[in-house]
Amino acid sequence: MNDDRVINSLSPKALGERVGERGRPENSPTAFPSPPAPLPQAGEGRNTYRRILLVCTQRIGDVLLTTPLARSLKRAWPEAQLDMLVLPGTQGALEGNPDIANVIALPQRVSLREKIGQFRSLWRRYDLALSPLPTDRARLFCWAAGRQRVGLLQPDGERAKALLLNRWTTFDDLDTHTVVMGLRLAELLGVNPVAEVVPPAAPWEPVAAKLAALPAGQAYAVLHPYPKFNYKMWTPAGWVALARWLRGRGLMIVLTGGPEAAERDYAERIAAELAASDAGVLNLAGQLSLGATAELIRRARFFAGPDTAVTHIAAATGTPTLALFGPSNPVKWGPWPAGRTTLDSPWPRRGSGRHGNVHLLQGESEHGCVPCLLEGCERHVDSGSECLRTLTAERVIAAAEALLTP
Repeated sequence: MNDDRVINSLSPKALGERVGERGRPENSPTAFPSPPAPLPQAGEGRNTYRRILLVCTQRIGDVLLTTPLARSLKRAWPEAQLDMLVLPGTQGALEGNPDIANVIALPQRVSLREKIGQFRSLWRRYDLALSPLPTDRARLFCWAAGRQRVGLLQPDGERAKALLLNRWTTFDDLDTHTVVMGLRLAELLGVNPVAEVVPPAAPWEPVAAKLAALPAGQAYAVLHPYPKFNYKMWTPAGWVALARWLRGRGLMIVLTGGPEAAERDYAERIAAELAASDAGVLNLAGQLSLGATAELIRRARFFAGPDTAVTHIAAATGTPTLALFGPSNPVKWGPWPAGRTTLDSPWPRRGSGRHGNVHLLQGESEHGCVPCLLEGCERHVDSGSECLRTLTAERVIAAAEALLTP
């Protein structure tokens, strides 16, 4: 992300003046010790918090799904400086986000001396630090950075860790959507939760220049075929069949993907097969930032993708979005439809369906194991998933047709 808000160093100069499967929850967090001090609530005075840090040291999708919490905090304290601490390579999810003042990107694998230096540079620089992650790393960054700390605890075995926080709620990894889980931290502060995923943004002109290869004014569909992990992958033949059906409806095809060689090669393989019989395809894999990808999708007639961060971005833009799911838990990770305001998951554990601009299509298995909530049939990220390998193009096309039909 080419963004002057990104801080890659925790030097005093960088921060000083500029200063971001399985446990079920118990009915209440009373198993943990009481918070050490009360927290100010929203509305208890203007500028109660002047500096706020959100910690999300996970993947791109986790960072993106933290944006509703960021928006809620910014609505409650509009004059506060809201920063976000993330891992390098994930800050693109915040490109152009108007709620975030600075993005601090800290490497995960550093020496003990460097880690201590990170904590010392952050020490108590913020009035409030929050994390929607129940991890030790995120919790420790909150403890170091914030005079007041709010976070999540696992339902069992974390009594001592509660001492790092002033207020918490219990993490649910099964039956609560990631967006809703984050917004529970807002509720702890008396903040009105705003269930709005904020997609990244970028200037349109560079994207439009790339689309100049297509006929002027021609409507297009965006296909993002490659997920980060193999166990979430559909088949190349399926993507080709879907693209040809979309071409039959008069839509040009734009392929997107990340800069990694495997993603670019996969998209090129699909593009080459399509181009052999049809010139209506443009492969932009590896050529766009996440913000530029969001702008491309925002103006598309249709989007389809697997369980990956770009599919979440597509849903947030409001474009008709088809999400292909296999082993993942839709209750927790299904794309959040644009405009949805109710604080419950849009998706059941099993079954396909539509909410708003999003149709979630779940693969099936004769073993009745979908979703297994595991990393594919062989239980590792490079494993395939039978429920996605056997997902037919006919089912996908039928769902696409429903989304494209007024």
